[in-house]
Amino acid sequence: EYDIIKNLKRLNYEVEVMGIDQDITPLFKYLNHHRPHFVFNLLEQFDNDPAMDYHIVTILELKRIPYTGCNSKGLVLARDKALTKKILSFHKIPTPKFFTVQVGGSLLKKHNLQYPVIVKCLQEEASFAIGQKSVAHNFERLKERVEFLHHSYEQDVIVEEFIEGREIYLAVMGIGKMTYFRPWELHFEKSDRPEKEVYGSRAKWNKDYRSSKGIETKASKLTDEENTRLKKLAKRAVSALNIDGLVRLDFRLTQEGKFFLLEANPNPNLALDDEVSKSYPNNYLHLIKEISKLSLKRI
Repeated sequence: EYDIIKNLKRLNYEVEVMGIDQDITPLFKYLNHHRPHFVFNLLEQFDNDPAMDYHIVTILELKRIPYTGCNSKGLVLARDKALTKKILSFHKIPTPKFFTVQVGGSLLKKHNLQYPVIVKCLQEEASFAIGQKSVAHNFERLKERVEFLHHSYEQDVIVEEFIEGREIYLAVMGIGKMTYFRPWELHFEKSDRPEKEVYGSRAKWNKDYRSSKGIETKASKLTDEENTRLKKLAKRAVSALNIDGLVRLDFRLTQEGKFFLLEANPNPNLALDDEVSKSYPNNYLHLIKEISKLSLKRI
């Protein structure tokens, strides 16, 4: 928020900050008496529920107020990882095979996935509750992880095949015509088997762990042919999921040269030192300017 507010002011915008947590009343009161030129939407959850973020965007849409980031329909489709994968599979966009296990539901020993698999919370993002223990190589470890997530977070889980390979991010921005950022890649410089590593919570936020693994992100070195295929997949995925505004698409590139789309992240982090900001082909101030201008297309 600090980086964005600072640069909005550098662009001569008058900025009013409003935090929405468990009470929607302040937003209604404000919108009943003011009409902002646009809302720079940084909301990630409402009432401690990430799946509720789209409701706030719906309010802005109903009141015809321009806003940055993704539309409400795209947020709904991308938030549910299982629904996302069903849509991607229907459109023949490569994504890992998966199944879900509801809280209180039973885990079948026989399934159609090949080990190793990775276990995640169905609705969470930002690598929440993901680490090396999330990867299971047999049924016993799979059952143990599913039960842990059910008990600890009371959330449904998604189990998907773990795709070994290079982890590549591609940010796409636009409403209608899309702009592609530079492909950005995650590196584990001090790992013997980087293709087997998991970019979990510790890998993102723990400085000691990041240092021990040599974790960094930088521009990806793709061939022209790979870059073309990546953009085509991104374009198809954004269209299929009805995403617009700004989205970060997370891919794995296998040793055989096949891209798998792991997930789509509309409204990604936009701090100055985040992957999306660093992958933008111009400077950070220009990025905030273009995102702000893009919101006005919603009028």
